[in-house]
Amino acid sequence: MIRLRLNSLLFLFAAVLGADHYDRDDFPADFVFGSGTSAYQYEGAAFDDGRTPAIWDTFVHSDASDGANGDITCDGYHKYKEDVKLMSDMGLEAFRFSISWSRLIPNGRGPVNPKGLQFYNDFINELISHGIQPHVTLHHFDLPQALDDEYQGWLSRKIVKDFTAYADVCFREFGDRVLYWTTVNEANMFAIGGYDQGLSPPGRCSLPFPNGCSMGNSSTEPYVAGHNILLAHSAVARLYKRKYKATQRGYVGFNIYTPWMVPSTNSKEDVIATKRANDFLLGWLLDPLFSGDYPEIVRKNAGTRIPAFTKAESKHIKGTTDFIGVNHYSTAVVKDNPGSLLTQDRDLIADMAIDLQPCLHPFYVCYDITLHFLSVAVEKRPHLPLPDQYPVHPWGLYGLLEYLKQVYGNIPVYIHENGSFPLSPSRTIRRQKIPRNGTLEDTARVEYMHPYIGAVLEAVRNGSNTKAYFVWTLLDCFELLDGFESSYGMCYVDLDDKDFKRYPKLSAHWYSNFLKGRKSVESHNIMKPAENSSVCLD
Repeated sequence: MIRLRLNSLLFLFAAVLGADHYDRDDFPADFVFGSGTSAYQYEGAAFDDGRTPAIWDTFVHSDASDGANGDITCDGYHKYKEDVKLMSDMGLEAFRFSISWSRLIPNGRGPVNPKGLQFYNDFINELISHGIQPHVTLHHFDLPQALDDEYQGWLSRKIVKDFTAYADVCFREFGDRVLYWTTVNEANMFAIGGYDQGLSPPGRCSLPFPNGCSMGNSSTEPYVAGHNILLAHSAVARLYKRKYKATQRGYVGFNIYTPWMVPSTNSKEDVIATKRANDFLLGWLLDPLFSGDYPEIVRKNAGTRIPAFTKAESKHIKGTTDFIGVNHYSTAVVKDNPGSLLTQDRDLIADMAIDLQPCLHPFYVCYDITLHFLSVAVEKRPHLPLPDQYPVHPWGLYGLLEYLKQVYGNIPVYIHENGSFPLSPSRTIRRQKIPRNGTLEDTARVEYMHPYIGAVLEAVRNGSNTKAYFVWTLLDCFELLDGFESSYGMCYVDLDDKDFKRYPKLSAHWYSNFLKGRKSVESHNIMKPAENSSVCLD
């Protein structure tokens, strides 16, 4: 009965989307579609077969996720074969996942864990045997806790040596089958969330900023962590080029969180503020990979709180990414706020000197940049209703891809994450109370996916060197900011079932139909907002 209902809905979508459709074959032959996950969010088996804690384990077990954790999550460690078959049945062409550093090398350095090595070899082989291309991330918010305990992890330059040695093991053991490597996932949000706001691992922040962290310095640490991430990335990229590139012929890229920004008004101040926001959220960690230094406005506003590159470091970092990985969900509206620069104790957010306008969709436009802005938006416009999903602004993704094409020389771009989940009417700021036994008829997700995929096609047709699109995510597993209370997956996982049974939702069937060549996505009117429209209330 459920399958009949889903098939009826799929037919309805095909009937009402209009005549202007496109299909999988309209994309270039080398373009790939897939989905993804990360080790801590998917694997479970947190204490099995030699794995040791990562900073994400420590963070959530300090009750940062209201008691939720990834100890078991979707049990992917034991169910990966079933999940790869599900991917194959859906028609996925690629799958993005991360390696748990503390599963592969439990102490962060030193001996490799044979059982961890076996697991990732088996997982990669299973993907390849089903014709699915593996894309691997080395660090996804899960530094080994042992290294954080020893020298504060990404706050120390010692991390460069250990991260490079870890990457060397991965390249040596898996590089004969893995061609696409990403060093760090969402490097900008990892630094801001973990070392400025304290809302993600390792949970560091300081007064006068909120969240009651027991340690940290929000004024300096995000800049220090970001600096060391760049040094580590470049060391790994150069290692690969020197030692493995000639034989393995793979690629090493860098991933950041990439909201699109639009000015609140056409005023000079708001237009400049929007450029400044892009310089901080995108250019802060991308520009050094192309020019060898931070954007001028970042250096000016951060002053001595941001480390400076030596000439040798600048040369070493420049030109060390083969592609940009982007995680994009929505668009934000920017207004100039020069007053924040007068604050005595400033963090990176204050250095941006912007406000995000209280918008029609206050939760998800603002949440999507950083949670620091969230309470401000809800406070200022408490009467506004929360949406039932992410706002659908595909022109924002199109604008982002155009921006990357123009600013960074049309380097290859991989859309590593794009997705949505339905919301409840709750006004809880940090948590969305969504039942785990929610409907499989996730029409809102389909209504989000089809124009965003269409926006990618329009960008490619306009010359963007975008190479891949990955839906976040395959399964309803543990999420960074709200544990099991959100539902990003195209497949529902029954956590109360001893076998963690998977149930494909409407979006899984829709995506599968698209990948198998059935026309299902309309392409008109996706590149820009409608005339005289705004994502904010007047």
